[in-house]
Amino acid sequence: MAQIPTLTHEQRLWHCGCRVVAGLDEAGRGAWAGPIVAAAVVFAPLGEVPSLLARVRDSKQLPPEARDELCGLVCQEALAVGVGMMPPELIDKMGINAANRLAMAAALDNLGLPADHLLIDYYRLHSLPTPQTPLVDGDALCFSIAAASIVAKVSRDRLLVEMETAYPGYGFAKHKGYGTAEHQLALAQLGLCPIHRRSFAPMCTLRGAELDHAPAT
Repeated sequence: MAQIPTLTHEQRLWHCGCRVVAGLDEAGRGAWAGPIVAAAVVFAPLGEVPSLLARVRDSKQLPPEARDELCGLVCQEALAVGVGMMPPELIDKMGINAANRLAMAAALDNLGLPADHLLIDYYRLHSLPTPQTPLVDGDALCFSIAAASIVAKVSRDRLLVEMETAYPGYGFAKHKGYGTAEHQLALAQLGLCPIHRRSFAPMCTLRGAELDHAPAT
């Protein structure tokens, strides 16, 4: 049975005087291709989860249709939503953990208002002075983080669907850049394209046969 995220952490912070509590999460950390995308979501202080958002869960627990619907509802009901992303070339240059933190910092910059406290799925953003609480399994336990997980996942999936047109034959619209058997077969047949993460296996073993396909025109 899926864990139901609650407002416990947010309510404790609101009670202590924090008015802008941002939940943060990312999508695409383990993918072979495409950016890592982070989202930050802020809700006005709530006594309980709004009925429209009662189905919010960790994005991994939801089917695509539910994620799409809930993403729209989160953006409608939230006080602020910000999205940030880091491209594959930056992931290759600095590593996935550093890129993840930069994507989260970019999402915060795009909120449009300064946060008083951050609730983050697992991570701590050491470069930021904002008080923050990293939560293990935060996307399953904390409502704001779960909402952010949905926005990040839907935002990234939409980008990978667009990449299907730019780089046909890889199946990006289906597997969203993750390491499926279909994706591995496409790599063997076509080589790498510009949105593949060259520092990730098995891409690093294909460098000698790299084709670097240009976008389709």
